[in-house]
Amino acid sequence: MPTQDKLEPALIRIGIVVVLGTIMSILDTTIVAVALHTLSHDFNVDLSTIQWVTTGYLLALAIVIPVSGWAVHRLGAKPVYITSLALFVVGSTLCGFAWSASSLILFRVIQGLGGGMIMPVGQAIMARAAGPQRMGRVMGIIGVPQLLGPILGPVIGGIIVSNTTWRLIFFVNVPIGILAIFLAQTFLPASTKDNDHRFDLTGFLLLSPGLALIVYGLSEVGTTGSFSGSTVWGTLIGGLVLCALFVLRSLRAPEPLIDMRLFKDRTFSMAAIGIFLVGATLYGTMFLLPFYYQLVRGDSAWQAGLLMAPQGIGAALIMRYAGNRSDRLGPRHVAPYGVLLLALGTLAYTQVGASTNEWWLAAALFVRGVGLGFCMMPIFAASYRNLTHKDVPKATSATNIIRQVGGSLGVAVFAVVLQTQFTAQLGDRAVALQNGQLVPTTNDLERMANAFAHSFWWSFGTCLIAVIPALLLPNTGVSSPAVAPTTPASTPVPATD
Repeated sequence: MPTQDKLEPALIRIGIVVVLGTIMSILDTTIVAVALHTLSHDFNVDLSTIQWVTTGYLLALAIVIPVSGWAVHRLGAKPVYITSLALFVVGSTLCGFAWSASSLILFRVIQGLGGGMIMPVGQAIMARAAGPQRMGRVMGIIGVPQLLGPILGPVIGGIIVSNTTWRLIFFVNVPIGILAIFLAQTFLPASTKDNDHRFDLTGFLLLSPGLALIVYGLSEVGTTGSFSGSTVWGTLIGGLVLCALFVLRSLRAPEPLIDMRLFKDRTFSMAAIGIFLVGATLYGTMFLLPFYYQLVRGDSAWQAGLLMAPQGIGAALIMRYAGNRSDRLGPRHVAPYGVLLLALGTLAYTQVGASTNEWWLAAALFVRGVGLGFCMMPIFAASYRNLTHKDVPKATSATNIIRQVGGSLGVAVFAVVLQTQFTAQLGDRAVALQNGQLVPTTNDLERMANAFAHSFWWSFGTCLIAVIPALLLPNTGVSSPAVAPTTPASTPVPATD
């Protein structure tokens, strides 16, 4: 219907508020990456310590995301969203004033506790406001920061570090956050509360530390370069056991923190697998790329970030079209082609050398971006297709945890592969060359490029695996008569994301 083809001004204003908050949260997952060397020098600590500036933030995101579903039910989406924005702004301000590595890590955790709830709560607000027939188009709007954040983060961070001070990386969030709080208070609709819902404390005490231990264990693997050691195995096994206990309890609990019964729906399950795999190849590859450009090509931080921009451009150009096409034809007619394009763009990087043509690499990244735009939003939208209105907050929480965990696993696994290849290619010189303590020879650069090429094969393989769940998504559009809702507006209808 014509009214479904056009987004009304009120919905657009809500989308702007959500985008402002979301882009801050996502940018901070990557914007610090290019500044880690500067931070290590300024605070006089090694890289294994300064890595916690990033890892602490990711752990905080993983811990707090499960709370978002309950918080939206019990407290209302609007106050929870505003509180999350305020906590993020406070954390950003404290990070900018950090006086040591330990204080910065602590303040990054505070920042992550706010940032972790911004995106899932914002998506729940948009899902409830838009309804199922328009979620593909709406995700084309609020999905921009989700895809551009990992791309623009290194660019913005590199420019700031190269021209000013690393503290501005955090201070830049403050005016944006204050504006987002004001707009949220002004434009977000009043929230309904449901005091009948209880907080699943037992589930939280199982899932949050379980996820934290898994991410910590994998970060330690990335630091040591192997799975050996009692710390790695102890944390990984402990985390997996806690998560397994959470799953068993969730299947029986009347109000679990994350309703694992959602996965009984095949569409939600296939979409969740797709979200996990796409998140792994997106964040994992974005971890590899700046290191390749800086270590092998000798580019500066801002140049490395700029060289990753074609992926964001490709995603931005196609995302809205992909959302509309998915709404009309069904995600199965869109998402698999996107994943294949993602794999094709990654394939070029499996052949990189020390002097591979940069225009060729930029073209390959553009193809990756087009693939991301074609697959990510339709997959997210499909995850909501068969859900009722009341299930939206819990489903949003689940999909965001899956994306975050997928990204963390991707980074950790690709880091292990890269470190192993560096050791195999360079032997005892590997660490010294990575830290800039030795000047690499031409042969060293070629060996380092070979290590990156091998690592990119893992990203390519992840893309190919993601084709399978994409092919099992629905093949009909949400606006077709077969799936169009026939219930009154007051009755819960399937919601998409």
